[in-house]
Amino acid sequence: MGEYFVHSEQMTVGYDGKPLIKDIEIRLNRGEILTLIGPNGAGKSTILKSLTRQLKLISGTVYLDQELMSHMSGKEVARKLAVVTTERIRPELMTCEDIVATGRYPYTGTLGILSKEDWEKVHNAMEMVHALEFKDRDFTAISDGQRQRILLARAICQEPEIIVLDEPTSFLDIRHKLELLSILKKMVLEHHTAVLMSLHELDLAQKISDYVICVHGDQIEKYGTPEEIFTSEYIHHLYGITTGSYNASFGCLEMGAPEGKPQVFVIGGNGMGIPTYRRLQRAGIPFAAGIIHKNDVDYEVAKALAAEVICEEPFEMITGENLVKAQNLMDRCGEVICCVDKFGPMNEGNRKLVEKARHDGKLKPL
Repeated sequence: MGEYFVHSEQMTVGYDGKPLIKDIEIRLNRGEILTLIGPNGAGKSTILKSLTRQLKLISGTVYLDQELMSHMSGKEVARKLAVVTTERIRPELMTCEDIVATGRYPYTGTLGILSKEDWEKVHNAMEMVHALEFKDRDFTAISDGQRQRILLARAICQEPEIIVLDEPTSFLDIRHKLELLSILKKMVLEHHTAVLMSLHELDLAQKISDYVICVHGDQIEKYGTPEEIFTSEYIHHLYGITTGSYNASFGCLEMGAPEGKPQVFVIGGNGMGIPTYRRLQRAGIPFAAGIIHKNDVDYEVAKALAAEVICEEPFEMITGENLVKAQNLMDRCGEVICCVDKFGPMNEGNRKLVEKARHDGKLKPL
């Protein structure tokens, strides 16, 4: 079985006895973040619900801290494992503080009375997720994002050794997405907490995960580090991307390039061309880009959005051959846009392109 804190063997999950995903093996140590990714409906939530006993396993076993989870009581599990889901819970007449306080019940006696220390932990958890300001509000009357923060606070004050989260960033704005993931990372680093979650945001999964599980079809298709998983080719395959593109270097998506022959030639570099590339793409105007060094941040975006790109090898002077190619391509375009105002020795060719565009009356302002 190994010494993993969470370990599943030959686990098969599904609904009503019908298998959805077979032979699932999950290995998670303390102090690690393991993230499930995959298309909608692939079964990520089903796996998490089965691991946390919200769904009955069809077959296989799950060990929690070297113990068979099926042999543990609910309170024993709750002292080690906390769950945060996106499912709507509608408790009657409970404040946000009341909801968070339920995270302390695994540690209370028969009557479920919280001590002064318990309440301090409740308030500390709410403060950590910036939720103290609405602690007295009815839980059913707050926004989805606030609700998600309250459920995270409940899990935090449960003081679990592992926290399981199903799409925890779904209802959060950018600020609170980053705050939530920073809180999880802090728990991992400072308390050696284990984190198992599913995420839709590939850029976040790529940046925060120690290991990634890819759910595809009826199986775990791939299991590895972010460096092994997040390649442009594999992500295109996993999600069946046929329009637009995913860039593994930036961890971002780009829309598809406009169809047709280039109408505008864009001279960019040092990231300054990207806003113009995207503006032209939004307007549906096909364009060409150049001359861009392959190690320039502009290059990856231009490659995704431009009809044609004239590129140069990293750290090399722009060659006469590429200059001629760019001039010929620019001649076929009706307009030229220059996004840079300074040209170093490596970019002398681009300065010549600007001079030609100005001479030909094609140079347009940004």
